[in-house]
Amino acid sequence: MWASRTRTRSSHPGELQGASPPLGITAAAALAPIVWGTTYVVTSELLPPDRPMTASVLRAVPAGLLLLLIAPGIPGRGWRLKTTILGVLNIGLFFPMLFVAAYRLPGGVAAVVGSAQPLVIIAMSTALGWGRTRPVQIGCALVAVAGVALTTVTSAVRLDAIGLAAAAIGTASMATGIVLTKRWGVQQNTSPLNSTAWQLLIGGMVICPLIPIVDDGPWAIDAKAALGYTWLSVIGGAMAYALWFRGARALPSASISLLGILSPLTAAAVGWIVLGQNMTALQCAGFVVALIGSIAGQFIPTRPPRPT
Repeated sequence: MWASRTRTRSSHPGELQGASPPLGITAAAALAPIVWGTTYVVTSELLPPDRPMTASVLRAVPAGLLLLLIAPGIPGRGWRLKTTILGVLNIGLFFPMLFVAAYRLPGGVAAVVGSAQPLVIIAMSTALGWGRTRPVQIGCALVAVAGVALTTVTSAVRLDAIGLAAAAIGTASMATGIVLTKRWGVQQNTSPLNSTAWQLLIGGMVICPLIPIVDDGPWAIDAKAALGYTWLSVIGGAMAYALWFRGARALPSASISLLGILSPLTAAAVGWIVLGQNMTALQCAGFVVALIGSIAGQFIPTRPPRPT
């Protein structure tokens, strides 16, 4: 009787093994990558040029302060190091690598590297014995990556070694952060928003020293820039990361990572609708394929971890 109960109950609250992920939590978590998919158009159309690290700090720190007002407090002694590690992985390292890749690689190449995140998470979880992935989940991840590749295919592809390395490091950083977020959960009797707030603050402080090193554009705040920074901070920062980390704690790692595919798909859709960028029939087909892979992965029952 006890053995059967241990096979059906997860070691992490909110996740039921052998069942599909909760639809409400999945839908809420999906809003985060959809919002992040607007980052390119907001950056290119509203923000001052050549200020990527400034944008990263203003995206993270005000969002962290806002969430800290909502859920005040300091992490307990046993959680301070964990929160710092997650802040560096999810924000402090990921943001700079994301912008370096965006500046040095075509958007399509960076998107394809980033879309491989589900495969990285599956490999890490399996290697560490923290999760068991069904072959069909791996298949969904491969389908999604192939779809993103088709969506972003262009006639001219320019590869840059530094850009590729940055994209790979950023992908591995966020993947590791998701795996550890799932593994560690959240401190008892503490609001999850408090952990999200401190991750954003710590990540922003890590990025601050990079501003004079990387940024060289003019510093000018007008109405458009203020609107852009507000969107990135309040909607793309506070709201999106609160929903994303909530989903990362409650959903299987493979499921939450497949939702990340929605970010490059949203970027492609926004570019087509807002910026008038053309999409070929092959790119439209890739869009549909990637969307199918991302959605299908949400309805696959999870396996319990291997018994120790």
